Amino acid sequence: MSLSILTPAIAQAITAKQAFDTIARQPEKASDVRTMLILALAFMEALTIYGLLISFMLIGNIS
Repeated sequence: MSLSILTPAIAQAITAKQAFDTIARQPEKASDVRTMLILALAFMEALTIYGLLISFMLIGNIS
């Protein structure tokens, strides 16, 4: 369970860092980068929630 939560958190941090670097270097592309960042973070968060859901389902079946 911790791996399914920790890995996307690290990926979100790396993605956000790269997006901020890109916006700092090319401010005129900020709206495009921001849109793609929000979309990518939403997909990563969805994967985290799926991992959490599966872990709860597995815990429920073991008990």
